[in-house]
Amino acid sequence: MVTDEENRAKGALKKAAKFGEDIDLDEYDEGSRELSTSGSFEDLSKDTQRTMLDTGIMPTAQGKSGNFLLMDNTVVHSATMGTGVELMPLSQAMKVHDWLKDYVWKAVQPDTDKYTAETYLEKADGYFIRALPGAKVQLPVQTCLLLKNRNTKQFVHNVLIAEEGSEFEVVTGCATSKGVEKGLHMGISEFFLKKDSKLTFTMIHNWSEFIGVRPRTIVQMDEGAAYINNYVALKPVKTIQMYPTANMNGKNGVCRFSSVAVAHPGSVMDLGSRAILNAPGCRAELISRTITTGGTVIARGQLIGNAPGIKAHLECKGLILNDKGVQIAIPELEARVPDVEMTHEAAVGKIAQDQVEYLMSRGLSEEEAVGMIVRGFLDVGIRGIPEHLKAEIDKTLQETDVRGM
Repeated sequence: MVTDEENRAKGALKKAAKFGEDIDLDEYDEGSRELSTSGSFEDLSKDTQRTMLDTGIMPTAQGKSGNFLLMDNTVVHSATMGTGVELMPLSQAMKVHDWLKDYVWKAVQPDTDKYTAETYLEKADGYFIRALPGAKVQLPVQTCLLLKNRNTKQFVHNVLIAEEGSEFEVVTGCATSKGVEKGLHMGISEFFLKKDSKLTFTMIHNWSEFIGVRPRTIVQMDEGAAYINNYVALKPVKTIQMYPTANMNGKNGVCRFSSVAVAHPGSVMDLGSRAILNAPGCRAELISRTITTGGTVIARGQLIGNAPGIKAHLECKGLILNDKGVQIAIPELEARVPDVEMTHEAAVGKIAQDQVEYLMSRGLSEEEAVGMIVRGFLDVGIRGIPEHLKAEIDKTLQETDVRGM
């Protein structure tokens, strides 16, 4: 029997085909659902482990509450090591927890767009993570989404639940294996934060210049919930389009989106975040720093104030490091009631020459001066991430090519 959701999803695909949206899904093959599984991260090939390290994922169980790896469309590894948290493939969780049907495809609608529709119709797998009520999980959960084979179309559907009073951290690395010259990643994520819960979610993108990326994320937040989202994309990518949204439905919620991205030559990065403040006393902050060394960046941000007594700030700043790059900033503030406090700051431009000359006068070369300014610009004070991940981000910033300015 065909459900209403299936009919809507099929309708979204037909509509997309009619209007010829940007990526042709028919150009890609469905990724394998039958790759070999692994008993641990340590059993993976050295090449896979190195790829994971480049996304901030430690290929070890030590110091982690859980590890998860989706390779193409196969869950290759899933294990829970700590207490207070559940981690398993979503397909398995649907069999274990009958109540989960009340969450799956409830935050993200299957007919949102063609990428969501196809992910729904393909019955995509992904991770299910749940922090138990009141649990203060000290060690992070690691997840890795990896495109292993060429011309693969990867479908991912993730569901994350932070139960009342819980606190935990998830680090996700998304990457492409060496030599993969074409691929498409579609990732649907539905997050549910219950009363007084806290989630710190860090995503590192390490794709390649041949990969199209289409994540779709909705976060539902109850009273007193806190959501901290860190996003880092410093390596080349063909095209990426993402706009995660936090629906702040309970009073006194707090959310912060921090994004750092570099658009290399040939890259088109359409990035942004949105917070919808639906209850009194909510606070939101959207901060982004983007650089183009020859690619195109569209930096979006939207704050919608639907309740009195809310405070929110949006800040998007971009640097252009050569004549071929493009920066577009689109900040939006929308207040629907009185007694709101919402502000924004947006700026795009080049590095001030007097700053470069000052640093050169202190003994640095021009390249060293530009590199120092760029690294300082990208430092948005990303909060709540482990030291090894901070070190990996710093290393990547050091290696970011800012020559040719």
